[in-house]
Amino acid sequence: MLHSRLLRYLDAVARCGSIRKAASQLNVASSAVNRQILALEAELGTPVFERLRRRLRLTASGELLIAHVRQTLKEHERVVTLMDDLKGLRRGEVKIAAMGGIASAALPPILASFRRRRPGVKLVVRILPVAELMAAVAAEDVDLGFALDLPAHAGLRTFALVELPLGAVVATQHELAARASTTLSDCVLYPVILPDSGVTLRRLLDDAFQHTAIAVVPAVETNSIELMVRLAVAGVGVTFLNALNVAAERERGELAFVPLRDRYLRPQRLSLVAPAKGGLESLPGLLAEEFRTAFGAIGGRER
Repeated sequence: MLHSRLLRYLDAVARCGSIRKAASQLNVASSAVNRQILALEAELGTPVFERLRRRLRLTASGELLIAHVRQTLKEHERVVTLMDDLKGLRRGEVKIAAMGGIASAALPPILASFRRRRPGVKLVVRILPVAELMAAVAAEDVDLGFALDLPAHAGLRTFALVELPLGAVVATQHELAARASTTLSDCVLYPVILPDSGVTLRRLLDDAFQHTAIAVVPAVETNSIELMVRLAVAGVGVTFLNALNVAAERERGELAFVPLRDRYLRPQRLSLVAPAKGGLESLPGLLAEEFRTAFGAIGGRER
């Protein structure tokens, strides 16, 4: 492959039977072609062409060599075609539907990593409620869906899954912040910030409260995960989220994440899904692998 110029010279001369005709066909000087062939014959220690009066004819050694040359040129063309295909994977578009709450926390590092490798690819991200997200993926309006606690759906196929335990999230000055772990019963001694009934996280919390017979009256109830985070930073009270939800705030020293050890509190399930029909196209498939890698880094398991 790295000597493809010499290989093309040999092939052209063998086909044309003339250095002059081959040079004309290749649009190079005859002397350049002749020099390359003489150098090769000197290296091999045997003539490749028999110089007749009006033409060049392959010697027995030349016949062996030209068979190898032509096979190598075919392989060269195949590799070039594959490389052109790979160039195509550096352009295009991938559409992602994501749940609000987790999208702003988890997507930026994944998408940034993908864009570093393929800066020509356009990423389209739509923030949708769960029902609309599942419908968009199943209808193939988007390539991938990224959400927490998705219900089973015949039109979806799970590509990656990670379980995210919940914790008590408090300002770093809060009394609970210094604990290695805590319980829901300890948390409800303080003002509590809860998601409303339209947020899937609320069902997990309500199940745990019910199993442990804890009565809770929230100080604040909202359908915005972002607002829950901001209220916790402001010291309004205790909220309950997974570690990814507050990764940036923890890094800035604004919030503490205290693991909850309640046995009835199930972890959230973060999923990457695609349409059940057919396989992923090349670019969505590459982005899906980026998600798998990220899921593995946070202790996830794949399906």
